[in-house]
Amino acid sequence: MTTQEDKPTYQEAARLLLAQGFVELEAGDTRQASEKGWGAAAQMVKAVAEDRGWRHQTHAALHQIIERIVRETGDKTINSRFNVAGYLHQNFYENWAGEASVASGLDDVRDLLDRLEPLVNGDSSAGG
Repeated sequence: MTTQEDKPTYQEAARLLLAQGFVELEAGDTRQASEKGWGAAAQMVKAVAEDRGWRHQTHAALHQIIERIVRETGDKTINSRFNVAGYLHQNFYENWAGEASVASGLDDVRDLLDRLEPLVNGDSSAGG
């Protein structure tokens, strides 16, 4: 039985899912790799939102959070990287993206996590 203490934080889950995405990609499962990439992005957005007391329970809320973070930081790359994560999410359902596209997408998600993670502690000046 998993207790609340055993449950990873959104931040930890994001990094774990990204690592799992690369494992799935290496195994040739682009569909699962894609979904892990989306999950990683969503979890890190939730980490920022949770830290700031923002609502984050829906896909729409995640997009609103991204827009808010971009306004705060001026880092438009955050939006484009999140859009790539959305592409990966869609690929889970459609399975049309090739291995190279999914690999590139996971790299972009890694960059997104690197840009968002410093914001978890309330620093709105992070980013590029």
